[in-house]
Amino acid sequence: MFNRTSVFHWLSHIVLNNPSPNPPLFLAIRRLSKASSDPSQSFAVTYLKDKLGFSPESALAAVNGSNLAFKTPDRPDSVIAFLEKHGFSKTQIKRIITIRPGMLYYDADKSLLPKLEFFRSKGASSSELNRLLSYNPRFLSRSLEKQTIPCFDQLSKLLQSDSKAVKAIKRYPLLITCKLDTYLLPNINVLLDNGVPESNIILMFLNQPRCFVAKTDRFKGIVEEVKEMGFNPLLIKFLQAVIILKKVTKPALDKKFDVYKKWGWSEPEIWEAFRRYPSVMESSAEKIMTIMDFLVNEMGFESSFIAKHPSLFARSFEKRILPRGLFAQDLLSKGLIKNFEFSLFHSSEKVFIQRFVNRYECEHPELLMLYNEKLNLAIGGKYRSASEEKFMAIMWWMGGNGDDGNLRFEDQIEKTDEF
Repeated sequence: MFNRTSVFHWLSHIVLNNPSPNPPLFLAIRRLSKASSDPSQSFAVTYLKDKLGFSPESALAAVNGSNLAFKTPDRPDSVIAFLEKHGFSKTQIKRIITIRPGMLYYDADKSLLPKLEFFRSKGASSSELNRLLSYNPRFLSRSLEKQTIPCFDQLSKLLQSDSKAVKAIKRYPLLITCKLDTYLLPNINVLLDNGVPESNIILMFLNQPRCFVAKTDRFKGIVEEVKEMGFNPLLIKFLQAVIILKKVTKPALDKKFDVYKKWGWSEPEIWEAFRRYPSVMESSAEKIMTIMDFLVNEMGFESSFIAKHPSLFARSFEKRILPRGLFAQDLLSKGLIKNFEFSLFHSSEKVFIQRFVNRYECEHPELLMLYNEKLNLAIGGKYRSASEEKFMAIMWWMGGNGDDGNLRFEDQIEKTDEF
């Protein structure tokens, strides 16, 4: 007489070794079947540890979370071999199986290959596709005809080309499993209803698609807030402001306000800087503090003057502001310039070299070497200002850690409810 456990093992064996398993029956058996022995000693746990390098804890979590109960390596081996054949690295494969352990049951040629071929037909390269799937393997468990293709077609229609849809998905792989009708398209309509040109929407969406995905009530509130600040919907700054307020959390925004205020900026000055250059709120509080410290204490700029040039905060401190500032001090000491100008930091590298190095080449051939020394000093992290310790202490007191309030890509996968 069969007991319940042996019956389920027998049924599981039939389903898992059937070349064309019935999905409902397959899923029902997988949910109901329970291992009679210690799960940590199961074949599936051992397989994940030995084959994919899972830790004992992560292997057990994957087995318990997805009710993995395979007793032979045949099917999971075929899935892994398929992924390897299509260029996935061991790290990518492990990530995929960590997020979707149930994929080890798939018939790869029937379930996975058509989806890879679909994206390749739309212009995605193998490396791009592998990166996309390793970050968002969820779409591999969705219906190609009923979910993936309709979602892609919506994006293609919105962006007016397949290639742009692929570009947006590459930038934000979770798009392909997003509920576009709920969390994206209504937000696009909010922008259009407020007079934002379609061309501006497409341009900014291609650059930062994640920022357009949100609950509509919240997104609409941000758009209304930006309008009340006096931004013109016809200008690209309008969307830049919307994106910044969408990306940066309220606590992070408050922290940045506190930093600017510590440097003497009034609240109206801060908002005026935001209107001039919305990305002034994208820099971390630590970066803002570092730039202000250098420009005010080392170069002698007035804090209120910096407030009128907020685009400075978009520049790299190590690669541009610090080396050029240090080099400008040398130029001043040699009498080659009369004062410091913000144009030092805004010009391209080619223009900067031509204007401040090459023009004095005959009289001062050492300038190029001197400038390269400043670059190496800055990029190598060897420069420390006299007041750096003081301001790092202030950052610690404020609870600053350089976080700009954005979710890391990996965290988005776990924390968003839009998919």
